[in-house]
Amino acid sequence: MIERRQQQIRRMRRTRMQRRIASVLPLLGAALLVGGSAAMKVRSRSTPIAALAPVRVEPALVRATLRLDGAIVRGAARSWALGRKGPAHYGEPVPVQLTSYCLQGTTRRDRYVRQGIVAADPRLFPLGRYVELYVGRKYFGRFLVDDTGGAIKNAILDIWTPECRDARRFGRVRGTAVLVPRPRGVHPDSLMTGRLGGVSR
Repeated sequence: MIERRQQQIRRMRRTRMQRRIASVLPLLGAALLVGGSAAMKVRSRSTPIAALAPVRVEPALVRATLRLDGAIVRGAARSWALGRKGPAHYGEPVPVQLTSYCLQGTTRRDRYVRQGIVAADPRLFPLGRYVELYVGRKYFGRFLVDDTGGAIKNAILDIWTPECRDARRFGRVRGTAVLVPRPRGVHPDSLMTGRLGGVSR
């Protein structure tokens, strides 16, 4: 009699555990990165585990990523609107055109021009914010948006450099800008690491 009761209790516990597992399994969808291509497995309540098959995503549908030391930057979407009126969001990759200037004097924020600053359209990149710039796989560094200009409209960033010949040689280059928050606890000299030819060492 006691043994039969113990068997019933064990059966009840097993049934309860199976119900819990069955309720959790449909919520577990997994995306696996295999050999650079995305494979996705999804299970519903009525699909047996043996019937699961990977669904391959075409490479054209996956955004390109830039793999750098210590960072992975997603390429900007082609549908990003250059004529948008609101500012860019933190961490949002924005396709930009990069130019360079060497004018002396003060910036829009009444500070002297210096290494590590850019002129930008404040509607997209507000003054006093930091942007990180990438050209292809090359990291140009972190810049402070400190200036504006009459020809700097929409997604154009103008990098300041002390040498005018470097500015002329640089011309106009396509790149990606990412708005980033001000790093905390960082020495002021290391806030602006950006340079025209790439990050300073």
